[in-house]
Amino acid sequence: MLLPDLAITAQAPILVPPSHPTPFQYLYLSNLDDQLFLRFSTKYMFLYQIKDNDEGDVAERLQAALARALVYYYPLAGRLRRSERDEDKLEVVCSGEGAVFVRARSESTLHDFQRFPKPCKSWRKLLHRVEADSFLGVPPLVVQVTELCGGLVVCVGMSHCLCDGLGSSQFVHAWAAIARGKEPFPLPCWERELLRPRCPPQIQYSHPEFMAAHDLSKLKDRLRADAVVRTSLCFTRDQLAELKKTANGGGRQEEGNSSIVTSFEVLAAHVWRCWIRAMEMPGMQSIKLLFSVNVRRKLQPQLPRGFYGNGFVLACAETTVKELTESPLSYAVKLVQKAKARVSDEYVRSMIDFLADKSVRPDMVASLVISEWSRMELNTVDFGWGEPLHVGPLASDIYCLFLPSATCVPYAVDVLLSVPAPILHNYVFYMRNLSDPQQLNE
Repeated sequence: MLLPDLAITAQAPILVPPSHPTPFQYLYLSNLDDQLFLRFSTKYMFLYQIKDNDEGDVAERLQAALARALVYYYPLAGRLRRSERDEDKLEVVCSGEGAVFVRARSESTLHDFQRFPKPCKSWRKLLHRVEADSFLGVPPLVVQVTELCGGLVVCVGMSHCLCDGLGSSQFVHAWAAIARGKEPFPLPCWERELLRPRCPPQIQYSHPEFMAAHDLSKLKDRLRADAVVRTSLCFTRDQLAELKKTANGGGRQEEGNSSIVTSFEVLAAHVWRCWIRAMEMPGMQSIKLLFSVNVRRKLQPQLPRGFYGNGFVLACAETTVKELTESPLSYAVKLVQKAKARVSDEYVRSMIDFLADKSVRPDMVASLVISEWSRMELNTVDFGWGEPLHVGPLASDIYCLFLPSATCVPYAVDVLLSVPAPILHNYVFYMRNLSDPQQLNE
């Protein structure tokens, strides 16, 4: 069931500059920042309950706090442009022009937003769309505050070239702290120069996540936006524990396997395996699982606290359809663990050197991409009205997201993924089959 047409009355967008003067400068973006596949805005939605006795204009309060937050995070009030020295490189002009800010109102109630599937297509109206000829014409930060009957929706669009998921979360938490009358912590740190490529470059790894696979399954056509339907499945702590038990052979510790299986590893392996099984691809098809790994503490020296740029690389697990579908869950888990283990300081430095070639982008043929939002603490962003009732993306696509559960069950994770309509039933069936008895008996 879809949300009825969402009627929103929006005021004209305004620019919110930093509340105090900030430096005018040109800032370097690292090769991790200005990858081709990151040239878009990540869109976050927060839903809050607003009590009748809350005083003041909530949108005005958020606007004032945003202006103060941009004093600390002034690059977000600037604009992206191509470097004059290298047109393939992007840089930030810290011009202080400001973030786009829109105030809006809807007669929809808080209950409307809680009882329908998340996200809905009509929710796109909750974030102002900047009309621009290219990605560079879109300001790095766009905010829309929509007041409801008894509630408030805060939507944020942030350029992925400036912030990764953890960096975006850090900024939103800083903005929320200021709205509550507190100082942001930690203080932001730019320091993209720490991720400069080496001269000469030293590409020491193959980086399979960027190597094209032959498409035997016509996936590009099967994953068109008009051919997929959204799914959202919740996994509780008990269900994650059951998956871990399955990955260990029903509780039997496999010989030579002494490592502890994390919730992310087992859930990523399970989703990948279920998605591939439901897609019914040829057994010889090469397949990949791509997922982000935070490298802030893996680098030597470590990136400083408060770093809010792109501090991640994509890890890649790869195999064939036949091997993945005919092997137990533990096989997929080991592939995920091996992919994570590859990400070291040397691997990241090699990746940075490799990404000096701006023509490369991750291979999306027969690849499932997973992004873990459940560890970003977005569900604790408090602007003064308590924690959000819902947090998540504004729209659903073919990337898989792990979100903090909207059920408010501790440690539960919602798996959000859009899949081709014909495979929906099988995908859900496989996802709900936690014990996988067929594989356990092999």
